[in-house]
Amino acid sequence: MTTSQARTLSAPLRVSFDYTRSVGPTLGAFFAGLRERRLVAGRLADGSVVLPPPEFDPATHEPVTDFVEVGPAGTVQSWTWVPEPVAEQPFDRPFAWALVLLDGATAPFLHALDIPYDDLRVGMRVRARWVNEPVGAITDIACFEKLRDQEDPPRDAAGDPPTHGRLITPVNLDYTYAASPEESAFFRGLEQGRILGQRCPACGKVYVPPRGACPVDGVPTTDEVELPGTGTVTTFCIVNVPFLGQKITPPYVSAYVLLDGADIAFLHLILGIEASEVRMGMRVEAVWRPRDEWGTTVENISHFAPTDEPDADFESYKVHL
Repeated sequence: MTTSQARTLSAPLRVSFDYTRSVGPTLGAFFAGLRERRLVAGRLADGSVVLPPPEFDPATHEPVTDFVEVGPAGTVQSWTWVPEPVAEQPFDRPFAWALVLLDGATAPFLHALDIPYDDLRVGMRVRARWVNEPVGAITDIACFEKLRDQEDPPRDAAGDPPTHGRLITPVNLDYTYAASPEESAFFRGLEQGRILGQRCPACGKVYVPPRGACPVDGVPTTDEVELPGTGTVTTFCIVNVPFLGQKITPPYVSAYVLLDGADIAFLHLILGIEASEVRMGMRVEAVWRPRDEWGTTVENISHFAPTDEPDADFESYKVHL
């Protein structure tokens, strides 16, 4: 193992996007109920009452159309404590997630509890705490709190229910990616303007980005190989749809490039040519960013651009599709 392989790299990463879906009449009734500070469940063919209501009965496969109001009080069936909340969770202090069996329901409902750890117990009675201005989202329920003895939970309304056509849910994932020794060597090579792969000592296949073991033979890939920045487009996709965080205006091409001397294609952008002109077999070369912008990232290569070479013969890359 080389010195560069021994020093592994890691980096914090964040994946973030808005997930949008249409809610339809069933979930629309549930979210409209939340807007009125009501908990609307669905009654299934076997008599069970489920919150949120499923769009289709799991036994009959028919649409669920029988709605019934449940809660807002219920009984804690189980809970788990969250000592260190992460971003976007209901509280920035320790709290509990719990399965609450709402009055009138036959299946538990998952939500947060705002109850001290020492007071938590299975079987305790709780009620929904609503936000001041409900909008028709699951976050209209701020949490569940302890129901005091003899208390009658309020069922107040907050105006007319909205018409729900779609639901937009932010999705965020924060994590730390730890590169393998082989991947670390690859990224450190990019920092030097080099493209490094690994060769399997058994079958001789060269992998870039490198893998710790050959998927064909299952043996460690121990031989470091430096590859040129030229290659062949095997397959590609024309991106026409804009999305959050997109850095390039569509249309553009994302393609698998089989670098000369490699046995696995390398995913990157194809620029410097009209998207409609990109084709399988097209010869391309890496276009590097200015050296002062280099880091330990594949973005050191801005994109791949066409060369003046003739297209590669299909036989030369057909096994790499």
